[in-house]
Amino acid sequence: MAETERHSYDVVVIGAGGAGLRAAIAAHEAGAKTAVVCKSLLGKAHTVMAEGGIAAAMGNLWPEDNWKVHFRDTMRGGKLLNHWRMAELHAKEAPERVWELEQWGALFDRTPDGLISQRDFGGHRYARLAHVGDRTGLEMIRTLQQRTVSVGIDVFMECTITNLLKDAGRISGAFGYWRESGRFVTFESPTVVLATGGIGKSWKVTSNSWEYTGDGHALAMRAGAGLVNMEFIQFHPTGMVWPPSVRGILVTESVRGDGGVLKNSDGERFMFNYIPEFFKAETADTIEEADRWYEDKKNNRRPPELLPRDEVARAINSEIKAGRGSPHGGVFLDIASRRSAEYIQKRLPSMYHQFKELAGVDITNEPMEIGPTCHYLMGGVEVDPDSASSTVPGLYAAGEVAGGMHGANRLGGNSLGDLLVFGKRAGEYAAQYAAEVKSSRPAVSESDIDTAAAEALEPFNAEGGENPYTLHQDLQNVMQNLVGIIRTEAELSSAVKEIDGLRHRIGNLSVEGHRQYNPGWNLAIDLRNMLVVSEAVAKAALERRESRGGHTRDDYPMTDYEFWGKRNLICELASSGEVTIRQQPLPEPPPELAELLEDH
Repeated sequence: MAETERHSYDVVVIGAGGAGLRAAIAAHEAGAKTAVVCKSLLGKAHTVMAEGGIAAAMGNLWPEDNWKVHFRDTMRGGKLLNHWRMAELHAKEAPERVWELEQWGALFDRTPDGLISQRDFGGHRYARLAHVGDRTGLEMIRTLQQRTVSVGIDVFMECTITNLLKDAGRISGAFGYWRESGRFVTFESPTVVLATGGIGKSWKVTSNSWEYTGDGHALAMRAGAGLVNMEFIQFHPTGMVWPPSVRGILVTESVRGDGGVLKNSDGERFMFNYIPEFFKAETADTIEEADRWYEDKKNNRRPPELLPRDEVARAINSEIKAGRGSPHGGVFLDIASRRSAEYIQKRLPSMYHQFKELAGVDITNEPMEIGPTCHYLMGGVEVDPDSASSTVPGLYAAGEVAGGMHGANRLGGNSLGDLLVFGKRAGEYAAQYAAEVKSSRPAVSESDIDTAAAEALEPFNAEGGENPYTLHQDLQNVMQNLVGIIRTEAELSSAVKEIDGLRHRIGNLSVEGHRQYNPGWNLAIDLRNMLVVSEAVAKAALERRESRGGHTRDDYPMTDYEFWGKRNLICELASSGEVTIRQQPLPEPPPELAELLEDH
């Protein structure tokens, strides 16, 4: 029997970002004994990096805004592949979740009338992002973290979960290890809420931090759940491109929302050349009209810099490929010539300090060099919209690890609202389920613990095998070069073959030393997850033969509303360990909601 520390809870939340903390608070308030388990330190979640704001139709600046307009914007941004019910719930409940944060102590920026201020973002018809300068995610985490600790929820930091445990098909707990000591720990619980974030570390250029290795996605697949929309990767249009040490770090969309414009090496404001038919009716097509929009937003069409992220990212990529890029392989984002230094430092303090300290660039005097960076995965665990439950009894998911809400492309600001709305729902329903199975609680199998422990220790048993860092680098090269922003059948087929080869190599990973503070061992375990989710992305991208949102096929450039617009792709794990793909009909919205989308 493997030696393991043991804990018993009603609800175990894996992940301490916005979704995880909101789920834990909801579960605790519902009476469940709740624990939060996080891979890093409490307060270091990726939510902190969300700078622009929380999209919520509160109508503080524009009374015309309401949940129906927000729903329409979300569905259109997702190219109509969103699960309509998730988009509806999000649009309806986001304002209440923002006001709730305020009641818990979040300090939002204010309008002159004292209301929560709201700013513009790409794809949103009205200014609806509630914000705290450009540090909104940090304020959200501060508020949720403080409430989590104050109500007495147990938090286990620097703990990596490697396996979900089951009993007769139902979740019975989770198995992992302490990163500090390498000792094993088992959480006995009838419910697990996955809130582990995304998969960006499979790409070389990414805004994601080291924690984003697809843990939750892979855990769900190995437990028997399916993943939806995995082909849709959002390459944020604006990540830092220089110096190399900070390549990929996010430049918030707020820069463009507050007046920044994109220019190529010729000084041309090029976005006017890339306005798609889908958005022509509401996007300015002259510089003069776009410039007036910032002063008289109600009566003028939006500047093209505020198109949805996938459109902007593709335009930037096209300029770079055409030889009109910046000296370091990006394009220029200029706010210095359009706003005063005082305005920039007040509205964008993090951006000012980020470029000043990391790149030696004063954004109040000169433009930034930016380019697309792997940022967000629209796909994730297929969940029931109302309860956030997966197809595995006792397993729930919320935030970036859950799929369906954003369809083919996420609008900026919708991520933080998504965390709050579905984090709360996941926690509530997990607590309800835990109460229902109290008299027949699933049991943890000792043999499953032994198997999980043996799997975790395998890299120590192979001498002279593969180096985890080499394999990780090879995986990143495959995903960056073959499953990037523009895709083709030949490249995707090559990627699938390359990943298959990497999957066979992973069985020969070898690490040295002890289990304490062993980053090579940590990476070897993470690679198991990264390979599974990377295979899912590549195979789903190969299967979907159209261009839509965050998935652009050079060989299938058109969006197909008649066939692919009515189908989701579900990724599942076969007994052989390979990812399989199946098509599933897209849920259709009821007539009253379908009417809102008829002008697409």
